[in-house]
Amino acid sequence: MQTQTGYKDASLPIQERVRDLLERMTTAEKIGQLIQPMGWKTYKKAADGTVQVTEEFEADMAQGGVGSLYGVLRADPWTEVTLDTGLTPRQGAVATNVIQQYAIEHSRLGIPILFGEECSHGHMAIGATVFPVPLTVGSTWNTDLYRRMCEAIAVETRSQGGAATYSPVLDVVRDPRWGRTEECFAEDAYLIGQFAVEAIYGLQGERLNSDRTVIATLKHFAAYGSSEGGRNAAPVHMGMRELHEIDLLPFKQAVEAGACSVMTAYNEIDGVPCTSSTYLLHDLLRKEWGFDGFVITDFGAIQMLVNGHNTAENGEQAVAQSLLAGVDMEMSGFMYRKHLAQALEQGLLEEAELNLAVRRVLEMKFRLGLFEQPYVDPDFAEKVIGCEEHVRLAREVAQEGIVLLKNEGHVLPLATQGIKLAVIGPNANHIYNQLGDYTSPQPREQIVTVLDGITRKLGGTDSAQVLYAPGCRIKGDSREGFAQALACAEQADVIVMVMGGSSARDFGEGTIDLRTGASVVTDDPWNDMECGEGIDRSSLNLMGVQLELVQEIHKLGKPVVVVYINGRPIAEPWIDEHIPAILEAWYPGQEGGNAIADVLFGDVNPSGRLTVSIPKHEGQLPVYYHAKRTRGKRYLEMDLTPQYAFGHGLSYTDFKYDNVRVTPEVIGPNEEAQVQVEVTNVGAVAGKEVLQLYISDVTASVTRAEIALKGFSKIHLEPGETRTVTFPVQKEHLALIDSHLQSVVEPGEFKLMVGRSSVDWTACSLHVQQVEVKV
Repeated sequence: MQTQTGYKDASLPIQERVRDLLERMTTAEKIGQLIQPMGWKTYKKAADGTVQVTEEFEADMAQGGVGSLYGVLRADPWTEVTLDTGLTPRQGAVATNVIQQYAIEHSRLGIPILFGEECSHGHMAIGATVFPVPLTVGSTWNTDLYRRMCEAIAVETRSQGGAATYSPVLDVVRDPRWGRTEECFAEDAYLIGQFAVEAIYGLQGERLNSDRTVIATLKHFAAYGSSEGGRNAAPVHMGMRELHEIDLLPFKQAVEAGACSVMTAYNEIDGVPCTSSTYLLHDLLRKEWGFDGFVITDFGAIQMLVNGHNTAENGEQAVAQSLLAGVDMEMSGFMYRKHLAQALEQGLLEEAELNLAVRRVLEMKFRLGLFEQPYVDPDFAEKVIGCEEHVRLAREVAQEGIVLLKNEGHVLPLATQGIKLAVIGPNANHIYNQLGDYTSPQPREQIVTVLDGITRKLGGTDSAQVLYAPGCRIKGDSREGFAQALACAEQADVIVMVMGGSSARDFGEGTIDLRTGASVVTDDPWNDMECGEGIDRSSLNLMGVQLELVQEIHKLGKPVVVVYINGRPIAEPWIDEHIPAILEAWYPGQEGGNAIADVLFGDVNPSGRLTVSIPKHEGQLPVYYHAKRTRGKRYLEMDLTPQYAFGHGLSYTDFKYDNVRVTPEVIGPNEEAQVQVEVTNVGAVAGKEVLQLYISDVTASVTRAEIALKGFSKIHLEPGETRTVTFPVQKEHLALIDSHLQSVVEPGEFKLMVGRSSVDWTACSLHVQQVEVKV
């Protein structure tokens, strides 16, 4: 057996292998490791399903190689990869093997490719499980459940060759008009941070050199969710103290948990683009936080330095600014490939600075075990992707993320016997409208719509108990479906109206006949997309004639349940006032229809709680709960109170809180107290309650939010069961970021509030005393 030497010797420490490999590389080969072209352009699929690499990829390899590929398995309208032209799970694994083999065998040093894939709520590949979007996940308030979801996504992705994912999204939602609200967990940094940590544990596992784990990429660094006007990639106006206390907190917690990659945000903060911010990418991320992974840009971000931010005159300056700030890899690779060598020649960069970026990328490839095991097993991919275990998990996440906003007169749960239902609305039977952005093409049989779920619940596919009409579209002013919708509603005992929004891109599915609900494919297909990346809005109302349809149905005088499927909060005061029962499901994924039916009929007691406040009107924005005491009292037309507060969510049972207490009542700055509360299920059915701990700093050296979430616990209680729940209160829960950007606990009184939402709690007091320093 031939003994491996140098970087190929797996027995050597990774740092030695990196050093040895780097010394052997030419400048062109080094630059190649920092670029990430579009992966779906690297292969061709033949009629018999076999795959071969493209001439474009061969040319890239000849120019010095390719360090990474973006979205080889991505399928959507942007990539123009369809169910017909795309790859099955087995074919996907074979394809990455073919590409990897070519890269290794047609390069001087045989450096394997790092395949990066989109996995916001499931691997964005054909056949993969489509989980609920992060906004639904956040509404579960169940981080253990999310960790299991991340483990499933990781194994589905790695089994096909994907070794890095561009998630989790850790942006704090400030303005829900932003189209990417659906990709975020919450408006609260603490809550986002808890999900962030579990994402790292679930995606990366205990080791990266496994067929079940992938690199997690934290995005978008930083303050991407705080852009002016809720407009995507718009400037951010924020002081450094607030940036550290809120928007950076989830990133810091994820880095401490071991995150291996960070993606820069498109936006600027106070005039400095994040993609060229030395402070963010070097001083803070690496020196202060100790981050030891690699940094990648968002797609086309470096180009924005020339055309957009205009901080660089040309491409050479742009790549120099980015690499010197701390950007290691460029998604798309266009600017690095074209301009890095010239930047070196012009003296804008030193070879040592290039080496540092390459070193970080190579180190991660060694940690992933790609040099020892560059290929994957197609049999394993076929077995694990979209398996029944993951489908059940997708349903469980959707069940726990559905929020019961209103249930006046106990309209819900519905009976399954002796009742005829009308299921009406544009989102009742549209598969893509319930999946969210960053979703691949889906076979119809894989997706359970609300109509599917209700029909199955009531006896099967041809159940005479269920009538259906779409009524209208998400957008547009056509009312031609009203008559059929009203006719169905007149025959029904209860009407379930499935309204909301859509982040569905044009998958070539055409539209529907509003009179019959049948699919119609035309040369000019209708697109209902009103949310998703790049789709920001000026208002939060239902679009088109949806509200008018609800009002017409309501005139019949029958019980109406509104189910929202959407990617951002909906502000419709008329519906909030007149409709007795309202469910918020966000985008619930492929099992959404089953999960919604489970909640509607009481097989599952709703336990979701809001993680974004829902305003009465967009004119109230910003309406996030963690406001300052000086936010004002009201507008002329209305107060500042949201329609539904952060943490709100109803149940089919009732919970009683008793005996909220803290021990001890006085502590030092570095000591711990415990808050305890007794919770009893005083209703007739079992249910899950989300206990929420908020803290208010009564007096501080800087202004603080009036209340801030600092703990939560989701528990299950049988009828009559009582449980004592304990929350620790430590330095991290009491600390503020002072004017010197230091985390400190100041002496004084803190109110500790435990309850079921940000506006429904019981308080006790804790005092922090100054520690005397003996001289």
